[in-house]
Amino acid sequence: MSRGTMRQSSGTRVFSRGTVPIAAALALSSCGFHLQGRQPLPGAFSHTYIQSMDEQTDFVQDLRKALIGSGVKVIRTENSAGAKISVHEDELNERILSVSARNIPTEYELTYRVRFSVESGGQTLIDKEEVSATRDITFDETQLLAKERESEILREALARDLVALVMRRMASLPQ
Repeated sequence: MSRGTMRQSSGTRVFSRGTVPIAAALALSSCGFHLQGRQPLPGAFSHTYIQSMDEQTDFVQDLRKALIGSGVKVIRTENSAGAKISVHEDELNERILSVSARNIPTEYELTYRVRFSVESGGQTLIDKEEVSATRDITFDETQLLAKERESEILREALARDLVALVMRRMASLPQ
């Protein structure tokens, strides 16, 4: 008897372990399922230019990575672009939610807000749309370094969440 299959006494075959994942993958691909972050974009996005005041923000960097992951060639010059994504605003705001009896902040709210627009072929596809994400973070002065790192991790996660929203929005545009 081979390792890939087993025979039962009734003569029916039980398939190997590798068959089930393949069948699941075929079923998922036939229903339009795509891995998160791999958004199929309209053809106009094949060569895309990202216009931003600051190219080094978490949002712009993650947007570039997401576009490349979706098969888009992100180019450095606007003239040869099929589509242009303009990032008009890209900001992180911090607001104090609560303070201790000694008047020391103990809880913050981080809000990452991005306003963007998309153009292709001289046509505006998305006009200055705003997306934002908010998370709360507690603060303990005895754990200052750990809380600073936690804040940094949350900021990066908020940027990734916003990129996912923008990618889904662009993927929903007509082909």
